[in-house]
Amino acid sequence: MLGILIVASGLLLFIFVNSFIPATSAPYIFSELDDVPKAQAALVLGSKVYADGRMSDVLADRTLKGLELYQEGKVSKILVSGDHGREEYDEVNTVKKYLLENSVQEEDIFLDHAGFDTYDSLYRAKHIFEVESVVIVTQEFHLPRAVYIGRSLGIETYGYKADRQEYIAAAWNSFRESLARMKAFFDVTFQSKPKFLGETIPITGDGRESWDEKT
Repeated sequence: MLGILIVASGLLLFIFVNSFIPATSAPYIFSELDDVPKAQAALVLGSKVYADGRMSDVLADRTLKGLELYQEGKVSKILVSGDHGREEYDEVNTVKKYLLENSVQEEDIFLDHAGFDTYDSLYRAKHIFEVESVVIVTQEFHLPRAVYIGRSLGIETYGYKADRQEYIAAAWNSFRESLARMKAFFDVTFQSKPKFLGETIPITGDGRESWDEKT
């Protein structure tokens, strides 16, 4: 009997979280550029980079949409957050290189080398980069969780859909996202802290202070 109650409670919590997070985030998510409110920065969340240095379609589309926000004056800074936990794999500098090639000013690009998941990226955006308002750039399936985390951490957070095509493994991404929302719910509830923090690098300053290599 106890086992049945535990399973039933877990299932109810799963249903609640996967209804609550999308519903509360929906008013802050936009698909049209003109509708996006102005903010301090665009947050480009990391995704796969191939061994030859090419961005995956998911990351390339996030980068293009982040660049669009910057070029149209919706944001004045771009914070690139991703996995650069080992020398041979580097999401953030891959995006930085593309942004520089497309006329983004060096001082406007901030790099978070320890954005290993969405919660870490947003926690560090607030506590390391002192971001007060942000437009998160990622795909539609991912945005409700990202916006929920950002707003729960006290950041004025909006989402801009980066979907420019159909993606491989879309069904798997949706399933995985339902589980990731559970993790986000517990991270927010118990105020988890990332493995890595560090000294502050205010988003109002010079982004080159966050680079591992100065150019």
